[in-house]
Amino acid sequence: MSFAAVVVAAGAGLRAGPGEPKVWRTLGERPIIRWSVEGLLSAGAAEVVVVVARERLGQVDEALAGLEGWRAVTGGRTRADSVQAGLAAITAARTQPVLVHDAARPFVARAHVDRLLAALDVADGAVPALPVPDTLKRGEGLVDETVPREGLYRAQTPQAFRFGRLKAAYRRWPTGEEPTDDSSVMERAGGRVAMVPGDPMLMKLTYPEDFLLAEQLAASRRIVRTGLGVDAHRFGPGNVVWLCGIRIEHELGLVGHSDADVGLHALTDAVLGAIGEGDIGEHFPPSDPRWKGASSDQFLRHAVSLLARQGGRILNADLTLVCERPKVRPHRQAMRQRIADLLGVGVERVSVKATTTEGMGFTGREEGLMAQAVVSVETPP
Repeated sequence: MSFAAVVVAAGAGLRAGPGEPKVWRTLGERPIIRWSVEGLLSAGAAEVVVVVARERLGQVDEALAGLEGWRAVTGGRTRADSVQAGLAAITAARTQPVLVHDAARPFVARAHVDRLLAALDVADGAVPALPVPDTLKRGEGLVDETVPREGLYRAQTPQAFRFGRLKAAYRRWPTGEEPTDDSSVMERAGGRVAMVPGDPMLMKLTYPEDFLLAEQLAASRRIVRTGLGVDAHRFGPGNVVWLCGIRIEHELGLVGHSDADVGLHALTDAVLGAIGEGDIGEHFPPSDPRWKGASSDQFLRHAVSLLARQGGRILNADLTLVCERPKVRPHRQAMRQRIADLLGVGVERVSVKATTTEGMGFTGREEGLMAQAVVSVETPP
C-alpha cells in the first residue's frame, strides 16, 4: 500500500544533554535524522516530508544527501504546529495513508510500517504500543499511590492515519492545548485508533545514556554486502581516454557507446551487484541513443542513488586497472578523489591500483584496458 510520511525534527531535544539537538547528532556515522528518513523510504514511502527548524534547512540537505523522495519544510512553535505544516506540504495523493514519525526514533523498519497500514483497514488510525512492564507510582518525592499497570501501554511512532481524518481532527483540536501525540488528536475527534504490537527497537533517543545503547543496536542492525564489477574496452581512434572520471591525454581513445570509462563502469556494476540490481546494461542499454557519448559519472551516481533508496551506504571501494598504457600513477590521486565524490565517501575509503599482464593477453598487447572493482556496502536487514 502506498503511503506518505511526515518526519518531525524541529525540536531542540534539550534532555539529550549539551551539544547539537539529538536528531542532528550521528549514530553509526550517519545523522540520526537520516536513519528515520531512510527507514521510511526503504519501507515504501511515496513521499517523506521532513519538518525542521528554519535555521536547519541547509543542514538537512547535507544530512540527507543522496536520498530521493523527500523534501523539507519549516516547522512551527510546537510539535502539533510542525505536524500540521508537514501534512500541508504533502503533495502525493491525499487519499492514501500518512505516517507521522519522530525523527529521534531511528530504527523504524518495513515490518513496523506493514503492521500499521494493515490496521487502517478497520480503524482511522494506528499506533505501535508496548505494555508497561514496570510498577507505576504516583507522587512527588514520596509515593502517594501505586497505579495499576493492567491495560496501560507505551505509545511509539510512527503512527498511521487516514490522511483526511487526521487533517480534520487537527482542525477540531482546541486552541492552546498541546497533544502528547497524534493518536490523541484522532481520539479527541472521535476516530478509532488501533494498537498494533510495538517494538523495543523503536526506542526514542531522549537521554545521553540512550545514545550508548543505540550505537550498539545500530551496529547489530546493518548487513555488509560486497559486489564485484568487471569491464573492458578496446582502443580505437582518438586522443583522449576517460578513466575513473579523469580526462587523460593519450594517442588513442577507448571505443564504447558512452565515454567508455572502464573504471566507473566496473564500479557501477559492483554497486549494482552488491544490492541485487542487475548490471549497467540493464539500466543504461547501449542500444539507447540517450547514452551515446554520455559521461559515466551519471551511471555511478544512479547506482549509488539506488543503494541510498534501500537505506544503504558505501563502506569502501577497491579498483584495479589492468593496462600497459596510459600510466595510472600520475593520475591516481585525482581518480581516488573523483570516485570518492561520486560515491559520497571520504577519499580514504577509495583505493585505485594499477597492474599489467606482463605483455600477455589483449591488455599486454595494448589492444585495450580492463578494470576490476570490489565495493562493500552496508544496508538494513
